Amino acid sequence: KVLLSSQNVLFHPRSQNHESDQEEVEEEEWQPKESAPQQMKKTEGMTTKPVAKNATKSREPKAKAVRKPAAKRAVAPKVGLQEAPTPAMKREEEEPAAGTLSSSGMESWWMVKEEVSMSELLSVKNEDPGDDFTFEEPPPKKIKLSSAPQGKPVKRQTTGCSLSSNIHMNWDLIEVLSERMQLERWVCANLVQLFQEENTIPFIVRYRKEIINHMDADDVREVQLALEELCTVSKKCQSICQTLKKEGVLNAGLEEALKNCRTRDELEHVYAPYKKGSKLSKARRAKQLGLDPAAQALLQTPQTLSLHSWVKPHIQGVSTLEEVATGVEQILADMMAKDKETLAYVRSLCDRNTVTIHSSLPFHLYYDFTCDVRRIQHHQILAINRGENLKILTVKVNIPDWVKSEFCRWCVNVRWRPKAYAREDLMKILNSAVEDSYKRLIMPLLCRSYRSSLTAAAEKESVAMFVRNLRRRLLACPVRGRVIMGVDPGFKHGCKLAILSPTSQILHTDVVYLHCARGTREADKLRNLMMKYNCQTLVIGNGTACRETEAFFTDLIAKKFFHPLDVSYCITNEAGASIYSVSPEAAKEMPDLDPNLRSAVSIGRRVQDPLAELVKIDPKHIGIGTYQHDMSQASLKSALGGVVEECVSFVGVDVNMCSETLLRHVAGLNAGRARSIVEWREKSGPFINREQLKLVKGLGPKSFQQCAGFIRINPEHFQTLCSSGALAKSQNAAVSEKPVPKKGKGKTSVLATPQLNALDQTCIHPESYSIAQRFLALIEGRMEEIGQQEMKERVEAALRRDSLEKLAKTLDTSLETLQLIVDGLTQPPSFDIRQSKSCYVFCLKLSQACHFLCLDLIHFNIG
Repeated sequence: KVLLSSQNVLFHPRSQNHESDQEEVEEEEWQPKESAPQQMKKTEGMTTKPVAKNATKSREPKAKAVRKPAAKRAVAPKVGLQEAPTPAMKREEEEPAAGTLSSSGMESWWMVKEEVSMSELLSVKNEDPGDDFTFEEPPPKKIKLSSAPQGKPVKRQTTGCSLSSNIHMNWDLIEVLSERMQLERWVCANLVQLFQEENTIPFIVRYRKEIINHMDADDVREVQLALEELCTVSKKCQSICQTLKKEGVLNAGLEEALKNCRTRDELEHVYAPYKKGSKLSKARRAKQLGLDPAAQALLQTPQTLSLHSWVKPHIQGVSTLEEVATGVEQILADMMAKDKETLAYVRSLCDRNTVTIHSSLPFHLYYDFTCDVRRIQHHQILAINRGENLKILTVKVNIPDWVKSEFCRWCVNVRWRPKAYAREDLMKILNSAVEDSYKRLIMPLLCRSYRSSLTAAAEKESVAMFVRNLRRRLLACPVRGRVIMGVDPGFKHGCKLAILSPTSQILHTDVVYLHCARGTREADKLRNLMMKYNCQTLVIGNGTACRETEAFFTDLIAKKFFHPLDVSYCITNEAGASIYSVSPEAAKEMPDLDPNLRSAVSIGRRVQDPLAELVKIDPKHIGIGTYQHDMSQASLKSALGGVVEECVSFVGVDVNMCSETLLRHVAGLNAGRARSIVEWREKSGPFINREQLKLVKGLGPKSFQQCAGFIRINPEHFQTLCSSGALAKSQNAAVSEKPVPKKGKGKTSVLATPQLNALDQTCIHPESYSIAQRFLALIEGRMEEIGQQEMKERVEAALRRDSLEKLAKTLDTSLETLQLIVDGLTQPPSFDIRQSKSCYVFCLKLSQACHFLCLDLIHFNIG
């Protein structure tokens, strides 16, 4: 018997890692503050001042000026416009950019959790939903989308103020980002500009491929996190400088050291002695006693330095020659520890040697554990951190003694060598200062840096593993067109049943007790239900009593108990079903249903449409990995939320069929906008085309640009949903709710009577509709043929005559945009990217007494 199973199937009881159940504890003192950047998230309902009318009026003349060939542009800042490596790039700088919306109407989406805020770094404009906007007319400012083969720079015209102008550091934002992410500088510059314009990752990855060198969503997300971290460091540095300036302790050297910092750890190291409430450092006490000139003289003019002249018998700290020498030594040690070149050299020494991390005291596998920091596994770092947080392990970083010897030799003979001859007593002070700096300041900094970087790398890899597992779970291929019985197994309280229609409607719910003396009578009840609703597919949750329930159904199937029905079953992961069953979302969706029966409904729907069902549950509750309590919760939440948005957007949603929960995860939308769309749909009838989204309250130009390509209007569903009266209602709503034309506008705000647009069922963005229509005219195709075999044949014939590159040049568009248009025109009307994935594993039942033989390496697709 061949049995159906889904990708999120578990054939053995899911073994939980006992460590994952440990409670989260406070970090130990050795750990610096979180090195991971403060996560920035979308905010709902932010109130900002509306755009002034005079600013709106001035946009149209500017757009005309940009389109003039002879018009000269101001030199763009570093972030948005890259150096032109070729003459062709120079020509692009003189030509107008084309292919995108204006940046007016942006919505704020970045927020820092602590006092560090991005609002001053990113110039964000508020959306004005009252303004009319369209993709058919050229916007005031455009993105250059001329053909750019993969790996070649594409320059973009900057809009608004550049982010680099707000980074007041001694390093260039684009250069550091490029070095850290190992990306070309022009790619980083374009990404920074796209993020500044409030573009979402799904929109960037699908509709701006050519200007990000075809990066995938995970790589773009990493760049975004790195950018947020660098911006946070810059903002924190400015705040520290202002604080120290008010306190009167900021000098040129300290400001230089602060502005050289590239990470939060480096910033904290420099700022730590000056924090309020912290003990006065030895170097600062010595400087307050006036010994700073003596320390400088030892390096610059040692032949004229006499320490006896600095002795003041009545002042503590400089009363003796030994105290003066100690104070000078402490000032020199502090200078060395904050010197950029010195820190870079000692780190290079560590990189050339074996630095190990060592744990001791009993913690199972990690008792007396030692490993090179370059070879230790990420899960081992998380386990060691957990053991130390539980005060079971003692962990330290071991740096070879040879590093200290070489470092001291280099400092005395190279970096900090006096510029003139120094007496033996002064050289002794210098040698002591170098050793003190290494032991008291530099070595602790290195240890903290190693622990912090190892933890950050481990968290990053762990988050990546969560992301991969969640994406695989969400993009599991749905089972269409089947009546399904969801079974939530149990012993004492029975097995909860829910029979679902092919469209996930609840047909029947019940409870049966299969694991007691009433098993035979309950089997008859099951057969009657399955015959009544013509149900041939069972979905069993993998919780308690899973194997016993499976054996019960397997025995009935083997005896052909359900004949003439050809019944098959699968086991699916039920993680999070119990949490969902008592959530407000479930109560709103199934108000009259018992929470136990809601679990059975959720289990069945996870096979019918995994994406639509799993988005209702917090990703951390659906069993996608371990160690989720040992990492930054803000980083994890942000990454998982981004993956959900990515999956929902790339699959696409039918705006007339999808739930509000699914709609809120579309790129460019949030809970408030999704609610407004659903309310508009309930009040005015189904959406006829994408243009009607402009009538929804709160959906401005930027939001429409981000979400329009991911929202579909399926003509078949539309015809099914609405009668002629509903269609008229929707058309009347479009006319009655249209905005009143504003004075001074060059175009009217009135929308024509809405009509179905065949392009609205495709992945083609509305900004490319004019190109798609010209392409259809070029191949002599018709709108009615979209997704049909005739259209596929016409496109193939056109590609045989001319290459895709030549057609793109003819249509004056990019290769990537034309490829997206070709895909949208040739894909079937109900195309689903999940159908192209191998998401089902079939299992073979050998006999009643044996268990499953899992063919893990054999994957099939089913309709």
